[in-house]
Amino acid sequence: MQYCRFMRWPNAKRTLGVYLALFLLGLGVCGWQWGEHQRFKRTATEALINRGRDITSTLGIVVSSQRLYGNLVAKDRLESALKGLIHPGELESLAILGATGETIASAGSAIELTPEMMGARGAYWHGDELMLMNLMDLGGAEAGETARPAAFVVNSPRVFRPRPPGQRMGEGRPVPSADVAGEEGATASPLPWRRFPFSRPPWLSAEDYETLISKQGVHSLVISLSTTEMRRAVRGDLLLRSLVSLMACGAALISALAWRNFSRNSELQIRLVKAGEMNSHLAQMNFAAAGLAHETRNPLNLIRGLAQMIAMQAQDSPKLKENASTIIEEADRVTVQLNEFIDYSKPRQAHFAPVEVSRLVADVVRTLRVDLEDKQIALEPTASPLTVQADEQLLRQALFNLLLNAVQAVDQGGRIEIRWTSETPGEAVLEICDNGPGVPEADRTNIFKPYVTMRPKGAGLGLAIVQQIVAAHRWDLVCLANPPRGAVFRISHLRTALAIT
Repeated sequence: MQYCRFMRWPNAKRTLGVYLALFLLGLGVCGWQWGEHQRFKRTATEALINRGRDITSTLGIVVSSQRLYGNLVAKDRLESALKGLIHPGELESLAILGATGETIASAGSAIELTPEMMGARGAYWHGDELMLMNLMDLGGAEAGETARPAAFVVNSPRVFRPRPPGQRMGEGRPVPSADVAGEEGATASPLPWRRFPFSRPPWLSAEDYETLISKQGVHSLVISLSTTEMRRAVRGDLLLRSLVSLMACGAALISALAWRNFSRNSELQIRLVKAGEMNSHLAQMNFAAAGLAHETRNPLNLIRGLAQMIAMQAQDSPKLKENASTIIEEADRVTVQLNEFIDYSKPRQAHFAPVEVSRLVADVVRTLRVDLEDKQIALEPTASPLTVQADEQLLRQALFNLLLNAVQAVDQGGRIEIRWTSETPGEAVLEICDNGPGVPEADRTNIFKPYVTMRPKGAGLGLAIVQQIVAAHRWDLVCLANPPRGAVFRISHLRTALAIT
């Protein structure tokens, strides 16, 4: 046992190492796929943010293209241009904000600005939408002035009075209207025409210009991008990575099972080789034991013959005659045991041929007639004809052993019944029933093993030989109860044949 454990330890250690390597390999593939998924997710997020920034840059160009004069932009024209950029499923909404965070112009669905969104400073993820806030740089300020918005959204596109009749383009200077200039009775200013596109308009006073900057100056831009496509792509990548990881784990598991089966097959092959060697050794021992038993019968026959002669000559000595009779009985008992042992050691190979069961049973009953008459046993065989495919000599021996077992089991004046029936088409059942003491349920399987007997002087090989014969014919043999008292030995799955006429 210690040697076997010592031999198994390297195999167990190697198997554990293989299992650990396969586990780490599967775990590594899962980790690698998870890392790749995270990289894909970051890439998709960055791509969506970059797309939003490109859109904001485009919006800056759109706002610049809508300026009518200098840095004034009409709201209706701007919103009309913004609506053309809305694309459901991608760009859901956009809004232009002033310096105070108020919405100056918008398109698409309404955007509700929250403190969290304002504090995000760039990107804010909200459900299935990505909110991007970006400052808009449409130009610079005048020299010496502080940086300020370079575009103002106004409600009316008419920002100055029309040119008087007869006045050519470029003559004089534009005269601001009262509602724009904000000064009652404003007159023409002697200031020359300003050609700086992002400077303060000449008809606005500094106070009105600052008011316009604070209320209508374009400061920042907010857009709402749909993340549906990005999330769908991320989910698809996750599903693909999960399938790859699952396949890797499955491959590792299958490899582990294959290695386990390979190890077991190797162990089984070693065991089979050892079992073959053991069977060969046992066969040789069985052959030698059978030969020894066969050679032992000759001296026993000589001893029995001499004991019979002593018994015949010792007419005047009852004690000597009694001892001679005892020697004869013991020699007969040992001879029976040797014959059963030799029978059990013989290989069983069935040669199938049609056998008439009723005729075979009658022959066996005639052989046991003396024993039946001594115990006054009533034997009732079935009269119906039955022909089966079997080896006649082996079936005769099986019936003889079963009937002899029943004769030895029943009491004086007992009853034995032999019956056979067709269980299914092409198959039959043969039963030997007695009203003896029966067999306990716990022993009904063990009685077919060698040297297991219910009688004090039994050898325990008769039913074991029957089991060998039944196995050679590929039949089934069981021991059942025979209510109200006794046992039933049933042989099933006998193949029927045409009756011999």
